[in-house]
Amino acid sequence: MEPYERLLLANRAWVKERVKIQSDYFARRADTQTPEFLWIGCSDSRVPSEEITGAEPGELFVQRNVANLVLETDFNLFAVLQYSVEVLKVKHIIVCGHYNCGGVKHAMAQHSFGPISKWLGPLKELYILHKDQIESISDPQGRWDRLVEINVTEQVKNLAGTDIIQRAWLDEQHPILHGWIYNLRSGYLNELTHMQAGDNLNEAFHLQAQRQIGD
Repeated sequence: MEPYERLLLANRAWVKERVKIQSDYFARRADTQTPEFLWIGCSDSRVPSEEITGAEPGELFVQRNVANLVLETDFNLFAVLQYSVEVLKVKHIIVCGHYNCGGVKHAMAQHSFGPISKWLGPLKELYILHKDQIESISDPQGRWDRLVEINVTEQVKNLAGTDIIQRAWLDEQHPILHGWIYNLRSGYLNELTHMQAGDNLNEAFHLQAQRQIGD
């Protein structure tokens, strides 16, 4: 059996299991979605968002990229963000990083890896900014883990500064932003940080959002 055929067979078994439990399982979800969460995670195959959270289809709106970055140049992410906030009205946005992230490790390296190095440029800048703190950790794994944590916290701040989030906070006081970390070695998720409407942020972001709403 080819590997892809195994996936198709597994899908059929999954469908039978769901329908056995609830005959209209798929019919009830076919016409609309009302997820409460937007998940911005890493593309790593070891971090399946629905499985590690126990979420059902329809509960998570998901966007994934290498190293779970929130970049203004990523139009895909911003399209997902706008739709989830302005149309789906999600109440929570989770930026989830994970230990042993290959993207983070590449950003710490002194070599070029082609296109991926361009994508990870902002993350390398983040490493340089915090290099003294990171390099003060004697254990290589500890240094790697620390940059993973710093990256999650920074991406939550990037998210908070976007016009989309600022407008939502002014209009509806939602969503709440969360920075989570997934431990591949234990399987556990932990929250590193969270932000919500009213939290301190560079005043320039507030002014920018107000001008656009007033236009």
